[in-house]
This record gives sequence, C-alpha cells and structure tokens, in this order.
Amino acid sequence: MLLAIDIGNTHTVFGVYDGEKLAADWRVTSNLQRTEDEVGTQLRQFLHGAEIDLGGISTVGISSVVPNLTDVFDAMARKYFRVKPIIVGSQLNLGFKIHYDDPGSVGADRLCNAVAGYAKHGGPLIIIDFGTATTYDLVASNGDYLGGVIAPGIETSAVDLHRRAAKLPKIELHFPAKLIATDTVSSMQAGILFGAIDAMEGMVRRLQTEMKLRDKKQPKVIATGGFSKLMSDHSPIIETCELTLVLDGVRLICEREQRR
Repeated sequence: MLLAIDIGNTHTVFGVYDGEKLAADWRVTSNLQRTEDEVGTQLRQFLHGAEIDLGGISTVGISSVVPNLTDVFDAMARKYFRVKPIIVGSQLNLGFKIHYDDPGSVGADRLCNAVAGYAKHGGPLIIIDFGTATTYDLVASNGDYLGGVIAPGIETSAVDLHRRAAKLPKIELHFPAKLIATDTVSSMQAGILFGAIDAMEGMVRRLQTEMKLRDKKQPKVIATGGFSKLMSDHSPIIETCELTLVLDGVRLICEREQRR
C-alpha cells in the first residue's frame, strides 16, 4: 500500500492507495506547530479507524508547498513507517519537460496535477486548482508542463475582505439565491462567488485562445481542489471535476520512481 500526502497552505490531505484504488482519505488543517509524533499518532488513529494495517504501508509520497511541514512529515514517515519518503519536486523524472524559467519554483501540487491530469485525460489541458490560491496549469498535447497562472483563492479573497473592512462579516461560501442581493452576507457571497466564476471563465477563455494557437486543439478544462465541486456546479466551462488529483499524481510519481 502507498500513503500519499498533499500538504497545502490551508489543509493537508492523506490518501491510502491499494494499487490504483484510493482505499481511504482524510483532510486535516495544516498546522505549523505539529510535531512528527503528533502527525504520526493522528495517522495511526485514521488507519486504525479504516482497518488498515500501518505495517502494510510500504511507500510514502509527499507533495508539499509548506517547507517547514515537509521536514516534519519526512521525519514522521521515517519514524512511523520506516521508509524514506519520495518528496515530489522538479528534480524527479516526471516524464515531461517543465517549461518554467526555474523548474524548481513550480509547486509540487501543480506538478502532481499535471502528471495525474495527463494520465487520466491526455492533453492539451487547463487544470484549475481551487485552493488557498486559484492556479491554472497548462499541459500540452505531448504532456509537457507549459506554465500557468496564479490568482487569489476564493476563501482567501473572502477572508481578506472581512479583515480589511471593519463592518463586513466573515461569511460561509455558498451561492446566494439571486445576484442582486438585499442583505450584506448575500451581497458578499454574490460578489465573491459570481465574481470568481466570471474571473475563472474569462481566464480560461484567454488561455484556450493562446493554447489553440500552440497546439491547434481545444484544451480540456478540469478542476480540482476544495472549491472545485462548488465551482463546477455553476460553470459549464469546467468539463470534469477531479477531487483527488494531487493524491493521484503523488501515487503515479511514486510508481514511476520505483520503476527506475
């Protein structure tokens, strides 16, 4: 079995794969104060609850965009699973060329999305990850990583608006019943979410135009991340939603490394 770990700025997601099947997954808050023992104890509880033997985990793969937590989870994997984890980065043989000026600066989650997206759907692709940031990653017909766009995330925008405007409350993020709102909470929900839809669709159209000039094909648009289901339900431009794309990418990269 393989344990895939996706460490993001807001959440950390664990997934246990039995071959290609995702047998169980869990999401927790990314806490910079946790030690390897706290993480290991929590994981042991998760595995016990899912009736998965800790000793059955033979491989651990880590995608992380939080360097301080990378070290914590590296130490946890060595102590609790007795393995040296595979840490995703541009230094690995990912099977494609990275067209970034500095390949090492591409987030591990974005590389995982590109690997898993291409494995599942081929190319060209526009992959939108709705997380702490909203990222757009471009994959060519041959699988190469072309680059992308980074924008503020939906929840990040909402929290920042609440922090910077004294009379605007913290809100739950769901679409209001109508666009023209008649109360403050609904007004904020409308502005943030319908605004995010329009910004996303506008960005996708721009990227589609540029990619069609390069590949002569219409790229498929797929979404992942915490708000991907909410957004895909309200936008026909998103063709499919892949909730576990980063975890799937970790698995595929680990399998590639083990075949070397």
